Amino acid sequence: MKAMILAAGLGTRLGSLTKDRPKALVPFGGKPMLEGLILRLKEQGFDNLLINVHHHAEQIMQFVEEHQGFGVNIRFSHEKEALLDTGGAIAFAKDFFRGNEPVLVHNVDVYSDTDFKQLLSFHNQKQSLATLVVRKRESSRKLLFDQEMKLKGWENLKTGEKKWVANPYNNAVSMAYSGIYIVSPGFAEMLFPGKYSIIDVWLEMAFGSLICGWIDNYSRWYDLGSSDRIENAEKGLFH
Repeated sequence: MKAMILAAGLGTRLGSLTKDRPKALVPFGGKPMLEGLILRLKEQGFDNLLINVHHHAEQIMQFVEEHQGFGVNIRFSHEKEALLDTGGAIAFAKDFFRGNEPVLVHNVDVYSDTDFKQLLSFHNQKQSLATLVVRKRESSRKLLFDQEMKLKGWENLKTGEKKWVANPYNNAVSMAYSGIYIVSPGFAEMLFPGKYSIIDVWLEMAFGSLICGWIDNYSRWYDLGSSDRIENAEKGLFH
């Protein structure tokens, strides 16, 4: 099975921790967060991985090489010129998405105990173009769905900004995105080169294709994007 790990970000929320190293190699639970994610993916059957890199890219590539790819096939999508954000990164790596199988996309700074096989089963059953992993948790930005979990919009609770797939939808189910999604073959072919957010892509695609949400009710999910959040996750998991 194939998965892409998004690890190119600057990690500015981590402050001094990412001054001389990439976010992906910041320690979490005694090992770099990238290593923990690779091992979790491997455990669930993912043996073909792509990692996008930019900030201190050579450190990530060397780290993977030193560990002999952790026993799986790992390639890199090196965004040398500039960061392409979460949407442009997929377009840049579209060759990896070609084939007959769905591809999981996972932020490197997210920890969860999500069962990806259940996610894949749901995705295949719905025959959606993309299935977004969401949770009922606190967040200033939410994805909005209808009662069948079809994507209808997005909102920023701090600013009041809302974006709709078509017309405003009343009584929407409001859920927080988890930094994980899965796409069907052909998804990346629909994207264009450049730097842009994947959320805007989902909203545009949902006008003519099925983009749905999968509610992750597994107990553990942590954002590892800041030192405080890493500390909180370590307390929850290892103490």
